Amino acid sequence: NVSRQKTKFGNTCYCNSVLQALYFCRPFREKVLAYKSQPRKKENLLTCLADLFHSIATQKKKVGVIPPKKFITRLRKENELFDNYMQQDAHEFLNYLLNTIADILQEERKQEKQNGRLPNGNIDSENNNSTPDPTWVHEIFQGTLTNETRCLTCETISSKDEDFLDLSVDVEQNTSITHCLRGFSNTETLCSEYKYYCEECRSKQEAHKRMKVKKLPMILALHLKRFKYMDQLHRYTKLSYRVVFPLELRLFNTSGDATNPDRMYDLVAVVVHCGSGPNRGHYIAIVKSHDFWLLFDDDIVEKIDAQAIEEFYGLTSDISKNSESGYILFYQSRD
Repeated sequence: NVSRQKTKFGNTCYCNSVLQALYFCRPFREKVLAYKSQPRKKENLLTCLADLFHSIATQKKKVGVIPPKKFITRLRKENELFDNYMQQDAHEFLNYLLNTIADILQEERKQEKQNGRLPNGNIDSENNNSTPDPTWVHEIFQGTLTNETRCLTCETISSKDEDFLDLSVDVEQNTSITHCLRGFSNTETLCSEYKYYCEECRSKQEAHKRMKVKKLPMILALHLKRFKYMDQLHRYTKLSYRVVFPLELRLFNTSGDATNPDRMYDLVAVVVHCGSGPNRGHYIAIVKSHDFWLLFDDDIVEKIDAQAIEEFYGLTSDISKNSESGYILFYQSRD
């Protein structure tokens, strides 16, 4: 539904493909459409997104093209990174979009609280400097990682939690998403100049460190790190490795105290990178709509077989030639 008009707005498929994928993440789409029905606010990136989603949702024609003109104009006004005719990185755009929407929602909530001053002039309940409450962006996409470090001298384990809206994982040739996630959580030894300062021993010690998933998000956005900087070439090159991503996924790299370790996930959308490098190439989206899969290539929409998804795993040969490979995967939890 979201198209690109090259003449008017350059390479915006990085944006189209991500918006298309997000539209098919049902919890996200529902929240954006609900936002649209709230009283009018001054224009920002979220109001433009809500208008766009609304025009897709209320489109009478079976097939049609809705150019995201207003959204792109707003995006370029707000962030110079996207203010050109170059092909941008879809993952950077996803990150920027989710963080910006969360900021907008938090700012609006702050305004509402300030307008709802208590009679004695105090601002309702929370101090301005406390951490803002999570927004629906966080409710949908945020998970928590726990970073466990075990001192090899005294065996004391210290852990630090950090939140994420998407997970970026390294890729290797002929592997699977599960393998990439295991690699992400592999134990790393901190030694020589990287020794860890242990509070118990009060000195630098060798230690084991690993990252596990402590809270599994409602929608897990997985970013495959397919662009690697090659020193000898002085540029980024694309890793077209074949990485299998299943239609259903369970995470095995969860921590012992994970809140919901048995969550089953279903693949709902994939942003695919076509081409040989980050700034040369094209993005398309494949999404699940009802019980079938659709491929969106700008203004071309076609129905594809679930088997056809295998074509987007990547290449088994190491030649970094043109390839169409899964770049951002969106998995939605069943519960």
